Amino acid sequence: MTKLILIIEDEENQRQVLKYALSKVGFATEAVASGHEALQLLSGDAANRFDLVLLDMVLGDISGFDVLRHVRDNLPNLPVIILTGHSSVDNAVEAMRNGAVDFISKPVEVDRLKVSIENALRINKLSGEISRLSRKWSGQWGFDDLIGSSDSMKQAVELARKSAATNIPVLLEGESGVGKEVFARAIQGESERAGKPFVVVNCGAIPRNLVESILFGHAKGAFTGATDRHVGKFIEADGGTIFLDEIGELPLELQGKLLRVLQEGEVDPVGGAKAIKVDVRLISATNRRLKKMVEKGEFREDLFYRLNIFPIRLPSLRDRKEDIEHLAPHFIANISISEGCPIKQISPEAMALLKSYSWPGNIRQLENALFRAMILSDGDMIGRRDFPQIRPADYKAGPERTPAGPRDHNPCLCDEARIPENGVPMNKHRLSAVDDNGHIRPIQDVERDMIRFALETYQGRMSEVARRLGLGRSTLYRKVADLNLDEGVS
Repeated sequence: MTKLILIIEDEENQRQVLKYALSKVGFATEAVASGHEALQLLSGDAANRFDLVLLDMVLGDISGFDVLRHVRDNLPNLPVIILTGHSSVDNAVEAMRNGAVDFISKPVEVDRLKVSIENALRINKLSGEISRLSRKWSGQWGFDDLIGSSDSMKQAVELARKSAATNIPVLLEGESGVGKEVFARAIQGESERAGKPFVVVNCGAIPRNLVESILFGHAKGAFTGATDRHVGKFIEADGGTIFLDEIGELPLELQGKLLRVLQEGEVDPVGGAKAIKVDVRLISATNRRLKKMVEKGEFREDLFYRLNIFPIRLPSLRDRKEDIEHLAPHFIANISISEGCPIKQISPEAMALLKSYSWPGNIRQLENALFRAMILSDGDMIGRRDFPQIRPADYKAGPERTPAGPRDHNPCLCDEARIPENGVPMNKHRLSAVDDNGHIRPIQDVERDMIRFALETYQGRMSEVARRLGLGRSTLYRKVADLNLDEGVS
């Protein structure tokens, strides 16, 4: 996305030179001729449009320091570079103390200015992401930290804002990888429980025989191996929020115990002598249709209605593709922070490719693709070729661009299916045991095709894929990694 720079310069010739020079190196500009104009522009809503300010210190009507202090006090995330024809060490020190990120003497060299702007934007981006991550792990994460301005995203955020003002249970619904935990953290951060414990439990990743102990705790000696008392996740979350991801995977026999926690506000540790009172806000999440599970007897109806008081449906990434141009730079900055490498830009061609893809694994898949692209790319630009796993031919053209089915890119699969809303094929598929020359195909190749097809059919939902293939989740994850099929995995 083109960066917009505000030029504050009282000399007409200098303004025109700066506008022309910056446009030649890829920046958009807006210019004002006085400090009063600058303050007026930087005092309204329009101030949020700017990515950086170039400020002349001598403006005639008011001092450039006055403008600089206004930006420091009211727009602390807006970087300012000082331009002056009256350079001195004292002026440079004073400018830096008041929040300037650089101090450049006139006449300005275009290359020097370009480097200074790019460095300021990179540092500002990194500072913003570090601040965002700090708020996340301190329990202060809020809705303003969520990335995206699409209509579907705004609707979900509006519902989440309303839920944050209450203590009722919230059920986050949506496909795997849409960011349900991020939403849960924002709800906590905007509620009266901000800064309190936020405990995450993935119900689908806990061994079945340990679920009760991990959630509700156990007393010393309650069972073989229980050498110490364990308080459990609900007691850990006392005073704060517990986030139960993949709630549909909770064993049926323990759903009644969860219902008791919600109704009575107390937990019964395994082998404990008495119940323990807890004050916990519950946010649960699922990528399954709990209502259909209730109809099949796989989920308790009374628990479903208790969880479903305030449901929020989170949009898939393919339904909010306009947000990719904001998400991609955000993930690139996060990766740069975690890996200690420079922030890279993404080319327009690569961005167009990302926005044309269906993203069955949603935001998690986008982040993984960008991580790989950061490693593959040379120089400071991520290009289209750095996303070899994204093949536009695998996807049909059209406004929704849903997966076209494995037949388009794998001759071993035939009878292309139409995938309905529940992700289950409408007609049968079969795998060929022979190749184009009539020879028997290796088992590993057939297995790869089957797992790939299952991942696409069930949109990367690993619990569902494992269930349909008759594999354990850990075995499936290992096979996916061994066969290099981890692009859409959630």
